[in-house]
Amino acid sequence: MKAIRRFTVRTVLPEPIRPLARLANNLRWSWHRPTRDLFASLDPKLWAESNHDPVTLLGSIGREQLDRLASDGELVERVHDAAANLDRYLSEPRWYQGLGEDAPACIAYFSPEFGITEVLPQYSGGLGILAGDHLKAASDLGVPLIGVGLLYQAGYFKQSLSRDAWQQETYPVLDPDGLPLTLLREPSDDGTGRPVIITLPLPNGRKLNAQVWRADVGRVPLLLLDSNVSGNDDAARGITDRLYGGGGDHRLQQELLLGMGGVKALRAYQRLTGSPAPEVFHTNEGHAGFLGIERIQELMSAESPLNWDEALAAGRASTVFTTHTPVPAGIDRFEAVQIRHFFEAGLAPSVPVDRILELGRENYDGGNPAVFNMAVMGLRLAQRANGVAKLHGVVSREMFSGLWPGFDHSEVPITSVTNGVHVPSWVDPRISELAGTQFGAEAGEPGRWDLAYNVSDEDIWALRRELRVSLVEDVRRRLRASWKKRGAADAELGWTDTVLDPDVLTIGFARRVPTYKRLTLMLRDPKRLKALLLDKKHPIQLVIAGKSHPADDAGKKMIQDLVRFTDDPEVRHRIVFLPNYDIAMARTLFPGCDVWLNNPLRPLEACGTSGMKAAINGSLNLSVLDGWWDEMYDGENGWAIPTANNGASPEDRDDIEAAALYELLETQVAPRFYGSVVAEGAGAAGPSESAPQAVPTHWVSMIKHTLAKLGPAVSAERMLQDYVNRLYCPAAVSGRRAAAGSFKEAKDLAAWTTRVRNAWPQLVVEHVDSVGVTEEPRVGDNLHVNAYIALRSLTPDDVCVEIAYGRAEESDELNDVTVSELTTFEELGNGRYLFSGSVLINRSGSFGYTVRVLPNNPALASKAELGLIANA
Repeated sequence: MKAIRRFTVRTVLPEPIRPLARLANNLRWSWHRPTRDLFASLDPKLWAESNHDPVTLLGSIGREQLDRLASDGELVERVHDAAANLDRYLSEPRWYQGLGEDAPACIAYFSPEFGITEVLPQYSGGLGILAGDHLKAASDLGVPLIGVGLLYQAGYFKQSLSRDAWQQETYPVLDPDGLPLTLLREPSDDGTGRPVIITLPLPNGRKLNAQVWRADVGRVPLLLLDSNVSGNDDAARGITDRLYGGGGDHRLQQELLLGMGGVKALRAYQRLTGSPAPEVFHTNEGHAGFLGIERIQELMSAESPLNWDEALAAGRASTVFTTHTPVPAGIDRFEAVQIRHFFEAGLAPSVPVDRILELGRENYDGGNPAVFNMAVMGLRLAQRANGVAKLHGVVSREMFSGLWPGFDHSEVPITSVTNGVHVPSWVDPRISELAGTQFGAEAGEPGRWDLAYNVSDEDIWALRRELRVSLVEDVRRRLRASWKKRGAADAELGWTDTVLDPDVLTIGFARRVPTYKRLTLMLRDPKRLKALLLDKKHPIQLVIAGKSHPADDAGKKMIQDLVRFTDDPEVRHRIVFLPNYDIAMARTLFPGCDVWLNNPLRPLEACGTSGMKAAINGSLNLSVLDGWWDEMYDGENGWAIPTANNGASPEDRDDIEAAALYELLETQVAPRFYGSVVAEGAGAAGPSESAPQAVPTHWVSMIKHTLAKLGPAVSAERMLQDYVNRLYCPAAVSGRRAAAGSFKEAKDLAAWTTRVRNAWPQLVVEHVDSVGVTEEPRVGDNLHVNAYIALRSLTPDDVCVEIAYGRAEESDELNDVTVSELTTFEELGNGRYLFSGSVLINRSGSFGYTVRVLPNNPALASKAELGLIANA
C-alpha cells in the first residue's frame, strides 16, 4: 500500500550532543573536513548509507545509539569543539572586515540555481555550481552576502540510461523537512509562528504564494522560495516543480517569483532578523532580472514616490548584472504580449507596463522588437555588467553591441571577472593533507601554492596514482550500478570489475551536453580513438559524464552515440560513460584524472570551471583556447587544442579539430605521461601487473607548475575579491550617492538624462581641422585639433569631446586607438562651440584620427552608459 502523505520527523538529540543539529544544518560541513569526519565517526556505515548527509544520518540513528553517543565523553568533547569552531568561523573578522566602513553592509545575490552540495540538489550545471562557490567563498572571506533563489520540488533530474543508451529522466520529489533548511516564520509567543508568505498577483484574479526556506551556507543565508503551499491552486503549486522545467508561462512565472518575489523575501528577512538592507543587488544571469522591476516598484510606491526615470536611475546605480552565456539561444526570451499579460494583472501597479516592455525590447539592428529579452533587460537595469572570463567579456561586448550603436565593441560597458572555484570544496583531502605536511599550509592559503615546487617528484607521482586508484574503484561501482539499471543481470557484469587500469593515462570529460560542447568530437574517427585506447606503449582511458537537457534530443543523441561506442567489448575496459553526473561523482572524478579534456566550439564556452577544479587537484588541461583556458594557458600547465579559424564548414572544422586532438594525444600527451618507460602489460584489462613506472619528471614538473600558478588564479576567493573591489564597492558608492538627500542625485541624473536624450539628435560635429603637422609628418610632431560642434541646447558641461587616434587601415578603420579629451573650448554663439586640444604623434606608419562627442555626467559609470555618441 502507498502512503497518502509523507513527511520527515526530525530527531531530538540528547543534550550533550545537541550541537550536532546546528552543525548539520549549517552547510559549512560540506566543505569543512573536520566536521564531515565528526559525522562519519558517529556511525561509518550509516554515514555511507546516508550518502554523506548529516541530517539524514542523525535521523537514522536510533534512540539507544544516540544515548550511547551522548555518554561518550571524548565524542561529546569533539562535538562541542566543533560547535565552538563553527561559532568562531561565523563571528570572527575575516578579509572583508578589513575593508572599512565604505564596503557595502550587505549584498543580495540572485541566481536561479545553487550547487552547494549533492544533499541540496538545486543545480543543473556550471551556473549553479558557480553560484554555490560564490556563496561559499563569500562566507570564507566574510563578505556579507545574502543568496536568493527558488526551492525546486524535484531539483533538476536524475539521469539513467535505457538498454539502447537513450537518456532517461526521473524526478524524485524532495521533502524540505528532510533537508538542511529552516522555514522563515513570523514571531510568535510559542516559538512556532506562521510561515512567511510572499504573494504575487497573477492574471484572471489568481495568486502565486510562496513560503521561504533558509539554508545557512557558512556565514551566508540563502533564501529559497517555494510555491508548493496550501494557499495555491494546483498550477501555482507547480511553479517551483523543477529547475528549468516547462517553458512559456511556466518559466516566466518562475522568473517573476525569483526576481520580484525574491526582493519581497529579502524585505521580510530583513524585517524579521534586523539585518541591514542590501546596498548592492547582483543579478546572476537574466533569469533573475525582474528583481529590478520590484525595486523600481518599491521606489515608485514609497511615501515620497519617485517617477519612473528617477527610480530607474536609483536602482541601476546599485545593480550588478553578470551574463554567463555567449550563445544567444541560451538567453530566455518571451513574447512581449506575454509580459504585458502578466504585468497588467497588477504585479507592479505603480510601474507603467510600457516602460517595462521597453527594458527588454530588442529594438536594435538584428533584434526582434516583438520579443522581450531577459539579458537585455538585465543590462538596462544595471549600471555595471560583466562576463565571466576575459574572452567571454570580448564575446559579450560584441553580442550585445546593438545596445550601444556607434561605439567600438571594445567600448561596450561590459567588463569581465573570471570565474573561480571554491578550493576547500573541490580539492581532494589527500592533496590538502600533502599541503599541510609539505607546503606547511593548506593548499588554499594565499601565497602558499608556490611551495608545490618543494614536494618531491616521487611523492607527487605516488599521490597521483593513489587518486587514480580511487577513481577506478568508484567508476567500477558506478558502472555496474548503471548497467543494472539498464536491465543487465549480475551474471553479465563480471567485466565491470576490471574496467580501467590505475596505471594508464586517464582523461576526464564531464559537463552539460549541449551540442556546442561537442561531447562526441572524440568519436570523429572511431578507429583512431580505438587505436589510442588500445595502444601497446602509450594507452589512454577515458571517463565521461554529463546530462543533456530533457528537451534537447540532439544532446541525447550525442550521449547515445558515445555510450554505444563505450559498450563495445573491445574497448569498454578503457572508456566509460557514467550517468547522473553530480557533485558527489565530481569529488573523485576531478582528482583521479590525469588530464581534463574540453573541446567546445570556440568562443562558445563562457568560462568552463570544471578544468579549474581539475587543475587544483594536479590534473593537466587539454582544451580548446576558450573560456578561462584562453587567458591562463601558458604552455606548461597543459595543452591547447588548435582551432579551425580558416572559415571551414562545421563538418570540416570538426574534422580538423578532432585530428588536432588525436595528434596531441598521440605525439605529446601520452608519451610525456609514460616518460621513457614503456608501459609493459598495460594493454590487458584490469589492474596493471607491470613493474612500477619510473617517475616521468617532465609530467610531474607540469603538475607542480599547474598547482603553483593556477591554484591561486582559479580560486573563488580571488574571484570574490575581484567582484568586491571592481563591482560591489563601486556599486555601493553609486547607490549611496543616488539615494542621498531624498534621492537628489538620482532625480538630477534622471532629469539630465531626459534632457540630453531629447537634445542629442540635434547635436552635430560640423567641422574638424588640424594644424601643426608638416607635409612630411614625423614622430614627435604635435597635432593640434580644432572641432566645431553645434551643441544646440546642451552645454559644454553636458558633453565630453574626444580625439581618438591610432593606426589607420586601408578601410580607414582605426586600430590601437588612444583617446584624448579636447578640454579647451570657445563659445561661437547659437549653441556652437570650438573645442581644441593637442596630441603627440608617437608612432610611425599610417596614422589617423577622428573626433567624437559623448554625454558627460559624474553619476555615469562609463561614458558609453547611455549609448549616445556623435562621431565626426
